[in-house]
Amino acid sequence: MTEYERSRTMPAQPEQVFDEVANVGRLETWLPEALHVESVDLPAVTVHEDRTDEDTAALLRAQRDQMRLEWGTREQGSYAGWLQVAGIGAGASEVTVHLSFFDDSHDPGEEAVRDALDSSLRRLEEQVRLRVEHAAG
Repeated sequence: MTEYERSRTMPAQPEQVFDEVANVGRLETWLPEALHVESVDLPAVTVHEDRTDEDTAALLRAQRDQMRLEWGTREQGSYAGWLQVAGIGAGASEVTVHLSFFDDSHDPGEEAVRDALDSSLRRLEEQVRLRVEHAAG
């Protein structure tokens, strides 16, 4: 099993960040650009990965009371992850993403995962910033 984890500070209250994270219709605004999530019947989703041109049956659960999003493959159990939002005071939050690959064939490698996580967290921060600015203006 291989695990990866990255964190980033967001300029908003945890509830605002989680609202953005948990909006299934807006996942593609911040997820890695090669992943596309289609909501089938939550928690069931289908994930299309451009790299392999494959669709994978997965689960996606948002737990607002814990400010946590969890996901993973359904049938083969080869991949799982979670995203946690935590308030850090002064109107800011920290978002941590953790990925676990139980099957090495699904692991694209440390550099690719690190780059994808950093890019996703950066894109999420941009979306959160836009949301906060729009709400204030």
